[in-house]
Amino acid sequence: MTILLSAVLQLLPGRFMDVRMRASQDYDTRVVERPGRWMEPGELERLTEDLRLVASKTLKPGSLTYGVFSGDRKRLEQSIVTIVYRRGDGRPIAFNALAVMELSLAGKTHEVLHLGLVMVDPDERGRGLSWILYSLTCFLMFLRNQFRPIWISNVTQVPAVVGMVAEAFSNVFPGPHSGARHSLTHVLLARQIMARHRHVFGVGADAVFDEERFVISNAYTGGSDELKKSFQETAKHRIEAFNEFCQKQLDYGRGDDVLQIGQMNFQAARAFLANTVPRGSLAALAVAGAAATLQRLVLPVVHWADAQPPMEPFAAMDTITASRATLYATSSPCLMEPAHAV
Repeated sequence: MTILLSAVLQLLPGRFMDVRMRASQDYDTRVVERPGRWMEPGELERLTEDLRLVASKTLKPGSLTYGVFSGDRKRLEQSIVTIVYRRGDGRPIAFNALAVMELSLAGKTHEVLHLGLVMVDPDERGRGLSWILYSLTCFLMFLRNQFRPIWISNVTQVPAVVGMVAEAFSNVFPGPHSGARHSLTHVLLARQIMARHRHVFGVGADAVFDEERFVISNAYTGGSDELKKSFQETAKHRIEAFNEFCQKQLDYGRGDDVLQIGQMNFQAARAFLANTVPRGSLAALAVAGAAATLQRLVLPVVHWADAQPPMEPFAAMDTITASRATLYATSSPCLMEPAHAV
């Protein structure tokens, strides 16, 4: 409970998030918001070295040239980094790097979160880290956003990821799943992401975006070339419909990606707590109880007390999230591999 209260206090508005928590018996987790804006140079360099150490276990040095690996300090001024450390020796074994972008919606500027590169030390895969590296950060930002819906976007060619996003979030398009709906809101968000933020997830200017299918053709020319895979090399989803969807919609020889857009809302957050977080975590159970209570008793008061008027038709678009991640989906907790994003 002490860990939970500490994490909640660090989510209060007006300060950058720096949450440390014991994720399990074997791992510690740190979530750091915009470290380039407030960390001392020495500490920031150590954080960067931790990212490089994890990447060195998966890719050749210099194979990625965008995002936090671009060499540009400003990337860490606009990033949220989640790092998992092995408790036995303190070694970093996995990370997720999110980029904070800005979009203009209805004449106002809003933060856009790009859920970027996910990497796991191959020796540590299969240890149930997916809920930490992906969903935990989304959930914390949902709390940070005062329980308002957060739009999410995911760019990938991996069937396992397409299925995971469709299952983990609400209002997701495209995909073969029930409820996939091509709306004007999805199109408007996709247009802005593709028009101004390709560099964030390593897609070159020559890549073409299909607004009907939400497919990016020739997507691996903007610094993410090493992440291109054949269909046979990609991790498959346990539901065959997602595998068939990717094989039909994407040209793997050319290097296509699918752009999915959806939401982290209260429904998705509750599903995360109920279905994804390990049952053995007392803190997770406490958060689940608090979330259910807040939804029933406090959420209407929080929204009523907010002085910011709603936006139409973007009333739920206070924060949009963009991601490109790759992970293996199995009947047990997902295993992750390098993603085409940062």
